[in-house]
Formats: sequence, structure tokens, C-alpha cells
Amino acid sequence: MMSPPRPSLDAIFAALSDPTRRAILTMLLEDDMAVTDVAEPFAMSLAAISKHLGILAEAGLISQEKRGRVKWCKLEPLSMQEAITWIQGFGQFEPLDFDAFERFLETELSADSRAQKETPDAMPGSGSPR
Repeated sequence: MMSPPRPSLDAIFAALSDPTRRAILTMLLEDDMAVTDVAEPFAMSLAAISKHLGILAEAGLISQEKRGRVKWCKLEPLSMQEAITWIQGFGQFEPLDFDAFERFLETELSADSRAQKETPDAMPGSGSPR
């Protein structure tokens, strides 16, 4: 049997771009939840929540299963692996030390201002008034 295609990074990041969907994923970290329970803390219609859940499901971040009359949502953390791997690729760079960068800028700017004070306003014979 052929496995379903993996969601693209674009679909995963698009799903994660919405704060409501990120909040839903956080809720599902604790346990599977019925759609009505997922909707409870949000000030939006059940249809709007269902749309968010559909986007999360299309991205592979959650799965949905009907148990009797209730639709349940389950977090699928392995589906984020490709996105995690992509993000971790940027971890090879050293974190920027903003304090050191600020000290460097102050040193450079003070050296520039000292150089400007030492340079006369106009060179003799340049035709510029003094």
C-alpha cells in the first residue's frame, strides 16, 4: 500500500502562521480532544474552528477521527519533523552577541567622529569657502 504524500514545508508553515492554529496545537499537546472541546476557549463559531482544524489536518499536523457522533483531534508531532530539521539547519550559526555588536558600533562611530574633527572643512585651493 502506498503511503500518503508528506505535507510540504509551505503547508506546515502556513498552518503554523496563524495564532489560533498554534493555540489549538498547544491544547492538543496534553491529549486528544473532541472538536467541541477544542472550540470552547475560542470566541468564534464551530465552523471557523472546523476550518482551522481542516488546515491543520491538511498540513498533517493533526489527524481527525470520528468516534460515534464525536469527531476527535489528535496531534501528529512527527509531521513537524521536516520543518524542525529545516529550522535546525540554521542552528549552525553562532548566536549574535548584541552587546558585543553595540560596543563595536560605538567604537567605530567614535573613531569616525574623531576623524571628522581632525579633517579640515575644506582643503586649501579647492575653491570652497572656509
